[in-house]
Amino acid sequence: MTQAGRRSRDLGIVVGSLPTGPHNAMTDVPGVLVGHATVDDGADLHTGVTAIVPEQLGPGRWTLPAAVYAGNGHGKLVGSTQVDELGVLESPVVLTATLSVFRAADALLGHLMERRPDGLSFNPLVGETNDGHLSDIRRRPITDAHVLAAVAGATGGPPVEGCVGAGAGTTALGYKAGIGTSSRTVRAAGRTQTVGALVQSNFGGVLTALGVPLPVDELVPAADRTEPPGNSCMIVVATDVPLDARQLRRLARRAVFAMARVGASFSNTSGDYAIAFTTSDQQPIPDAAIDPVFAAVLDAVEEALLNSLFTAVTTTGVGGRTSHAVPHRAAVERLAAAGRLTGRPYA
Repeated sequence: MTQAGRRSRDLGIVVGSLPTGPHNAMTDVPGVLVGHATVDDGADLHTGVTAIVPEQLGPGRWTLPAAVYAGNGHGKLVGSTQVDELGVLESPVVLTATLSVFRAADALLGHLMERRPDGLSFNPLVGETNDGHLSDIRRRPITDAHVLAAVAGATGGPPVEGCVGAGAGTTALGYKAGIGTSSRTVRAAGRTQTVGALVQSNFGGVLTALGVPLPVDELVPAADRTEPPGNSCMIVVATDVPLDARQLRRLARRAVFAMARVGASFSNTSGDYAIAFTTSDQQPIPDAAIDPVFAAVLDAVEEALLNSLFTAVTTTGVGGRTSHAVPHRAAVERLAAAGRLTGRPYA
């Protein structure tokens, strides 16, 4: 029987001590929605689109404070230079596959033009990772309809994770990966506010959970190890903490730092990016009050990365190549032996 995906907390893997939001997801940030469109023919195509849509972007407020950090710039993050220069986000954030990123950007541009018929300049922000190990990436199957469906279908509540949307064909740390999300609530400048993270995992290294290595060579000895080295990771951080673009870039840096906690190798060909934005229109908090927000980012991203793996399922794709899911029972047994679990789901 094929193992079903489960969130890391369902397996007793709890990252840090900060509380989560009600869904433990990016959508716990008020007004931030997530949508997917998945292209999966059961054979050669395992790809799609994931959209992060802030409802605050609209008439009367067409930009939000934002920043981008490139841990390693081996990627195609369309629109990033303007975000870096001006410190604002003016579109939903769309994630997809490497060779579909330009079609996705054009589709998102059409969406922005329709919303603002008088506009003469737009900056769609579209990121990617390379799912060519499992999906026939050269077919570039993503169309306008997929992008618009992901944006229009974005909702609050718990987003679907794992092999969905932009994560349908990704592989990370030797295992099948995908989309993952998590959140933390934090006291900042006297108020309780939320930090949410969503990741598209597709990078190399040795999976590590709560400091315990879970190498694929040991947990799944027969696993296909032919995936290309490196690949990439896209991380999106949303918050309602009042921050300016400079402070958001500091958050984005820490989001990439969190990859080290799960065993990332940060290889030459790994395009590791983080985008951070706030929905707040209030005065930024002082830097002296930002440490709890940094802690929330690190924990939320770490757990989102783990969720992107533990919710994924074994997938066979183009060329008959297979990416195996993390075997939950074997991982739990190893973590339990190290005294890291808060519960024993297989006891």
